Amino acid sequence: MSLELMIDRSIPTHVPESMIRDWPFQFGTTHTGNPYVDLVDPVHASYPDVFYTRDAYPGAQPAWVVRRFEDVSAIYKDNVNFINMGFAPFAMLTGEDWHLVPAEMDPPDHGRYRAMIFPLFTPKAVRGLEDKVAAYASHYINQFKDRGSCEFMGEFAFEFPIKVILDLIGLPQDMVSQFMAWETDLLHGHDLETIAAATKNVVAYLRSEIGDRKRKPREDLLTFGVNAEVDGVKMSDNEVLGFAFNLFIGGLDTVSTNLGLQFWHLATHAGDQAKLRSNPDLIGDAIEEMLRGYAAVSTFRTVANKVAIKGATMMPGDKVIMSTTLAGRDPAAWDGPAEIRLDRKPQHVSFATGPHLCLGLHLARRELNVAISQFLKEIPQFRLAPGKEVEFHLGMIQPLELPLVW
Repeated sequence: MSLELMIDRSIPTHVPESMIRDWPFQFGTTHTGNPYVDLVDPVHASYPDVFYTRDAYPGAQPAWVVRRFEDVSAIYKDNVNFINMGFAPFAMLTGEDWHLVPAEMDPPDHGRYRAMIFPLFTPKAVRGLEDKVAAYASHYINQFKDRGSCEFMGEFAFEFPIKVILDLIGLPQDMVSQFMAWETDLLHGHDLETIAAATKNVVAYLRSEIGDRKRKPREDLLTFGVNAEVDGVKMSDNEVLGFAFNLFIGGLDTVSTNLGLQFWHLATHAGDQAKLRSNPDLIGDAIEEMLRGYAAVSTFRTVANKVAIKGATMMPGDKVIMSTTLAGRDPAAWDGPAEIRLDRKPQHVSFATGPHLCLGLHLARRELNVAISQFLKEIPQFRLAPGKEVEFHLGMIQPLELPLVW
């Protein structure tokens, strides 16, 4: 039986027809234009606070959607009624029982495993990477700064941050093209067969690399995972795989996505770009505001207990999509949510919040800051290439290409 036939896409009886809406951010689809204006703003304008959709979860499976910032924040912090285990489809699609470590873990295990990993990504640890991050950014900028143009996604966004994380994980730089092909299928694939095939390829590769670290330890995160102990006990083979897979999907796409969105904004908003050029101290605040206004990530929770939110009754086993994209533009939470105000200093949820606050947020912020700072120093006022419309992935909102000129 195919994976598609195994999926139950029927609408549960506890979901009223009146709460069902179309979901504009289906995995494996794209949109040309401004997805935030064209797709996000209409959801806030006409959809109920909580709605149900037939095709939100990977593989076009149904799920609840909460669009309000306050509800997304509350669910992130509620580990009793909403659990992380099983939120990602990867292991299920391969018929295995490993899980992402620590992303798919719930209390009390989550706290214990997170504490083991946390020292790797503290602000102090990230400061130790400053020179390497800056050197990589300069290397790629130097490749095109005198040319007067670049395809930003291919020549910078998918190179600079990935170079850093591959060094940290201990994976070869000459396999970037293959890694990105797998990553695209994992995070932007629409059909389950495609996602499953990419998962199998990544799992096989990571298992081989983990086996190599057991034989020949190195100074990298894979070796750390092999040797790490929680309460005096080493992680199991499946836990090491889940740790490595979590690093792989988190490290190879998220910063690249945010780079693309933030440089798209700066390329199409000359005044904001000029403001940052004349006030570089504002870059840190500007990044936070753009993380709010151009939030890209959707993750999932599974309902553990019957719970009511804004007139919706959610039952055990239901999936809930956690759209930071909707939360970041909630008009009930932000004054003028569609406006990017570089000095707003928002308390956004683009890195999640609560117990599952993103472990890599300090590194992500550092990479975004270095990229913008050095780009503005080395490259004159840049803009989107004339006559070009940007096409975006929609499962996680990401520019496919971003042609810039100066």
